[in-house]
Amino acid sequence: MLEVRGLRAGYGAVEVLRGIDLQVKAGEIIAVLGSNGVGKTTLNKVLSGVLPLSAGEVTFEGRRLNGLSPADIVEAGLIHVPEGRKIFPNMSVRENLELGSYRRARPRRAANLERVFTTFPRLRERMTQAAGTLSGGEQQMVAIGRGMMAEPKLLILDEPSLGLSPLLVEEMFALIQRLNAGGLPIMLVEQNVVQSLEMASRAYIIENGLVTLEGAAADIRSDPELKRAYLGL
Repeated sequence: MLEVRGLRAGYGAVEVLRGIDLQVKAGEIIAVLGSNGVGKTTLNKVLSGVLPLSAGEVTFEGRRLNGLSPADIVEAGLIHVPEGRKIFPNMSVRENLELGSYRRARPRRAANLERVFTTFPRLRERMTQAAGTLSGGEQQMVAIGRGMMAEPKLLILDEPSLGLSPLLVEEMFALIQRLNAGGLPIMLVEQNVVQSLEMASRAYIIENGLVTLEGAAADIRSDPELKRAYLGL
């Protein structure tokens, strides 16, 4: 579904991504792992059209995304749930969710809203509440629910476990597995190495703007030498 080849990007004269290659196939969860500052969020910004690439190519379902606007990329079905949730704190839960269908799937807004509330019963209970007054875990539910409102063909989740308690982290990863079980491909960009590798089919390790290791998640998870060299475990 998604193919990235030779991707280079950065900020001004500073090159952050120095030739990234990766792909996401239909129906799978892939994990993109690495510590802070290696380029994971920069990669997501390029895929979403927020940051231009300086070299390389991004294709989604055979369509070249280079140069497309963020709105065009959303309309294509590539949906990014950003790090830090980026919800609108003074708007209600329902209003935040409805904004997810602004550029895509607007005719099916009511049905998709019901689907989100079925997935996240707590959000139904809080639909009129200001989103900024929710707990961190509930705000993450709003962010993912907003992404679901656009009927994603591929969902990019950027650090969905960030700042959550261990119990909520478990709940969040269980939710990601349920979404994928329904047929939704997911690109999971995380620092939480252990749990990401447990659920992903394949993984990419990024260091200094390059993919330094890729392969089956089970192989990366079980190889002690790889864990020591690349993951610090």
